[in-house]
Amino acid sequence: MPFIVNTADEREAMLRATGASSFDDLLADIPEEIRLKRVLDLLPAVDELQVRKLLEGLAAANRSTSDFVSYLGGGAYDHFIPAAIKSIVSRSEFYTAYTPYQAEVSQGTLQAIYEYQSLICRLYEMDVTNASMYDGATALAEAVLMAMNVTGRSQVVVAGKLHPWNSSVLKTYLEASGHNAVIQNVLQDGVGDLASLKALVNESVAAVVVQQPNFYGCLEDVEALGTIAHAGGALFVVSADPLSLGLLAAPGSYGADIAVGEGQPLGTPQSFGGPYLGLFSVKQPLVRKIPGRLVGMTKDRDGEDGFILTLQTREQHIRREKATSNICSNQALNALQAAVYLSLLGKEGLREVATQSAQKAHYLAGKIAAIPGFSLKYSSPYFREFVVETPIPAAVVVERMLEQKIFAGYDLAAHGETGLLVAVTEKRSKGELDGFVEGLAGLL
Repeated sequence: MPFIVNTADEREAMLRATGASSFDDLLADIPEEIRLKRVLDLLPAVDELQVRKLLEGLAAANRSTSDFVSYLGGGAYDHFIPAAIKSIVSRSEFYTAYTPYQAEVSQGTLQAIYEYQSLICRLYEMDVTNASMYDGATALAEAVLMAMNVTGRSQVVVAGKLHPWNSSVLKTYLEASGHNAVIQNVLQDGVGDLASLKALVNESVAAVVVQQPNFYGCLEDVEALGTIAHAGGALFVVSADPLSLGLLAAPGSYGADIAVGEGQPLGTPQSFGGPYLGLFSVKQPLVRKIPGRLVGMTKDRDGEDGFILTLQTREQHIRREKATSNICSNQALNALQAAVYLSLLGKEGLREVATQSAQKAHYLAGKIAAIPGFSLKYSSPYFREFVVETPIPAAVVVERMLEQKIFAGYDLAAHGETGLLVAVTEKRSKGELDGFVEGLAGLL
């Protein structure tokens, strides 16, 4: 144990206290074939100055969306984040990434979460929102488990193209809980086929799940999907991009029973992949089945407003058999960022961001489709993201556009498909869009 700073005498004392004769005895439950049999290959010890230089050198090798013009999407988007957000969330009374254990003495944190919940309810047009989940993928998986718990049914139908990573997390959750019945509906022109879906929804289906916009950026016929789900007695679960709701109809308006989403576009930096936050909201009849934490407002004995954790459905607080989930935390700091973002922009600001993103995406798509050899893979309506068929492998396009300091998009070959997934936000100027088109044309 050369990397543990205890002395030999201290290690011997700890072994005696545990009843073990050697350190290897503590590892008895770890299979021999996966144990490390050699000393770790570490660099020689250096002082703080040298460590700082090493880490700064490694960090300098990264290229982020602050350095390059970005058309990356697929769940994390390069939207503008007002400077006021960092200023507010960095205040000492707010600055925690975790959740209060002595909740009722943390009135400021609880009020911030309550305001976040209220804002997401208005945005999604749902009745109740929890204090947030770990990310969009786990929020969706929890929604499906909740639907199975409520309906007593054991299958789920995915109505359109779900993000592959979200799909993977969903399958992992279901397998761990004794389910593995995820049915993918037939896709047609990038969206779910309604006729095929009707045949799939039966008395075994707990939920019909749809992502709006879907992974390809295409818009699903969510009203028709909701009708089909409810006709079969299933709950309708919608994973909606929150920023798209500046233009698109909210899940609550077309019958969603559970609405979830990835909250990263609402003021959270991309940060090379996280941390983000999961949005989770339900209609009132399902409030006692909602997972995670829920902050409510009440009156104290003096008649003043106060905030509390309410409807405790977590294993930490009630008996395991009555718990709706083992989720025991929330992304408090990210939820605060989302609340500040929505407060700063307001309804009109959010609509402006969504409108600019959509208009610029459609402008770019038209320009790219006019380049010989390039075309749009799907003709279905889209919001701010679309798939481009390229005359050379998408991986080559991505690599060569890096030379022009452009992240060209997401190569779908990672999921066994062809095409380049391109996302456009309000940050992209006309000059940047035209420069991207010129760069693509120059590849040929």
